[in-house]
Amino acid sequence: MQHNLKTLTTESRNERSMQIDTAEPMDILKIMNDDDQKIAKAVEEELPNIEVAVRYTLESFKQGGKLVYIGAGTSGRLGVLDAVECPPTFSTPPEMVQGIIAGGENAFVKAVEGAEDKPEAGVADLKAINLTEKDTVIGIAASGRTPYVIGALQYARSIGAKTVALSCNKNALISKEADQAIEVVVGPEVLTGSTRLKAATAHKMVLNMISTSSMILLGKAYENLMIDVHVSNEKLKERAINIITRITGVSYEEALEALQASNQQVKVAIVMLANNVTKDEAVKLLEEADGYVRRAINK
Repeated sequence: MQHNLKTLTTESRNERSMQIDTAEPMDILKIMNDDDQKIAKAVEEELPNIEVAVRYTLESFKQGGKLVYIGAGTSGRLGVLDAVECPPTFSTPPEMVQGIIAGGENAFVKAVEGAEDKPEAGVADLKAINLTEKDTVIGIAASGRTPYVIGALQYARSIGAKTVALSCNKNALISKEADQAIEVVVGPEVLTGSTRLKAATAHKMVLNMISTSSMILLGKAYENLMIDVHVSNEKLKERAINIITRITGVSYEEALEALQASNQQVKVAIVMLANNVTKDEAVKLLEEADGYVRRAINK
């Protein structure tokens, strides 16, 4: 695969930044900022493919399966980052959305050279989390050619899991190994081959879209409020109280009392106040509504 590297868009030279090494600080910033304007447009062009990934993910969640991001280097870190933010934001169990990086957890903070070159390592890492046919695996590689990701996708597909390949090159190698390809072509980087720039930003946007959309569709939002936030610190407690007051119209004190009575469960507190019911009754209403607050309130 080495001989193909120079043909990739992510490895091409950006004509607008050829003299960036002689530029002044503000000129460098302007070149980068101008180039970054292309990212959102490139993501927009892939929305139909991203929607498929969301549907895969939602179906996995409804079956009791999980969403797994897997990649090497920056790509792996982006997956881990999105995964670890789901429990505090949506009160999901840690195993529901998982991020795997080539080389293991230590590779998140210190590069593990050569880890991405082993397809068998991708297979082993997925086996280690007991991947099943109910799960969705998103392989992330800006170049679209990482052996570690290819191995992981091949294994996931072989056991019947849904697979998505996320890259920044057209006709990427990993695209051929997945049920759905997402190829966000942002063009050559300002610093040639440094895919921690535009490519990484694009992938962060896509991962945010997939996880957030899936959680909203699971009923973890009311209007545009995070009603399943995990109340684990003072900031999140204040946010929870504000969410409850905005939806129900009660005072701060009433919202705090309901939150405490609900055992820090924002959804339950909202239904308690909106329907003037006890905690147990609110829990039952939510169960009957499959966890959707809007349905529970309108019952």
